[in-house]
Amino acid sequence: MLSVQEVMETIRMVQQENLDIRTITMGISLRDCAHSDFKITGQKIYDKITGLAGNLVRTGEEIEREYGIPIVNKRISVTPVSIVAESCDTDDYTVFAGVLEKAAAEVGVNFIGGFSALVHKGFTRGDERLISSIPEALAVTERVCSSVNVATTKAGINMDAVYRMGTIIKKAAELTAGKDGLACAKLVVFANVPEDNPFMAGAFHGVGEPECVINVGVSGPGVVKNAVQKARGADFGTLSEIIKRTAFKITRMGELVGRAASTKLGIPFGIVDLSLAPTPAIGDSVADILENMGLERCGTHGTTAALALLNDAVKKGGAMASSYVGGLSGAFIPVSEDAGMIRAVEDGALSLEKLEAMTCVCSVGLDMIAVPGDTSAETISAIIADEAAIGVINQKTTAVRIIPAPGKKEGDYVEFGGLLGRAPVMPVNRHSAAEFVRRGGRIPAPIQSLRN
Repeated sequence: MLSVQEVMETIRMVQQENLDIRTITMGISLRDCAHSDFKITGQKIYDKITGLAGNLVRTGEEIEREYGIPIVNKRISVTPVSIVAESCDTDDYTVFAGVLEKAAAEVGVNFIGGFSALVHKGFTRGDERLISSIPEALAVTERVCSSVNVATTKAGINMDAVYRMGTIIKKAAELTAGKDGLACAKLVVFANVPEDNPFMAGAFHGVGEPECVINVGVSGPGVVKNAVQKARGADFGTLSEIIKRTAFKITRMGELVGRAASTKLGIPFGIVDLSLAPTPAIGDSVADILENMGLERCGTHGTTAALALLNDAVKKGGAMASSYVGGLSGAFIPVSEDAGMIRAVEDGALSLEKLEAMTCVCSVGLDMIAVPGDTSAETISAIIADEAAIGVINQKTTAVRIIPAPGKKEGDYVEFGGLLGRAPVMPVNRHSAAEFVRRGGRIPAPIQSLRN
């Protein structure tokens, strides 16, 4: 039972510190929708999604009213489409993106993830077709999100896939040039991808997941910032304990909402992902947390250490609060979605290289980074390779969501609006890595993968 004090504390967090449930995400298996006729497959996908998720948005709104806790997004993740569509008699998987878009619009969710492929050890025919379809699929839809896993600690890095994704990202940007390359904001390239992540754009319903499940993503950078702000002068052990206790409270709220949704919908509860996911709103920034630890500006020396402390304490607090913490659960550092990160870039404190260092200890990776439109596909592939290497060697999830903004140069801005925010275009190293990324093949798994 929650005490009156805990209830009042939660109300204060919601009203004054931007605490919210960032997403309730329903995971749906589409494995039984496969058929040789792509039209039949499409109809089965549409029917299953609308049948299971028809009450998702209404249920989320009911919980908001009952508990007084904002639930910002209601979303769906599905089995990677490359798996479901592989037996179909079509080479163009854009049609399935259209089906996902139609189903998402029908049930009223804001995003649907799973236009995805898992190619860390190689490609199947379905993977090849899906990856080829990504730019067009994301350009002609609003709600569909895509992800490709190119590496794991067990398999190593599929450099053929890494090289291919540089070209795919460039094409996706070109097809949405009138929207600053918006399609790229819905595409994530992963290493060690989690199969139960409720956050977009990387969410999909993994093959080890049940038929249908409810996963919850909680976000509370403002709450953690205020807790850190009150602890000025505390040593690092005390500071870690304060963050851990704060994360514990946030996670308890997330599981409460997740289990309520599970009960109302009659669908199993999966996990709560405690990720400090910022928004462009002032006071809802991960960078602000780090600066309140004593950094003059996020990106200066000490930033990686501060982020490591934050990420570790968040995970420890979440693990104490729930037996079902999953997904990414840590701190996101998306530049366009974090007012403090944008400020740090504008002040010259935060560079692409420093962000790469920070991804060694954050929950995911280079996220919502805008770079000049003339950045080559090979350079983008090399950036992906660096991130994948960090993930593979350190046995953690890393990812790249990068926007080569058409027609934009360093110092310009891309404007997406909403949660996607705005981003300053950041410089990239202009020396070529083309010969390196064109070698192809697979970078072998590291020695630490041999754990049996």
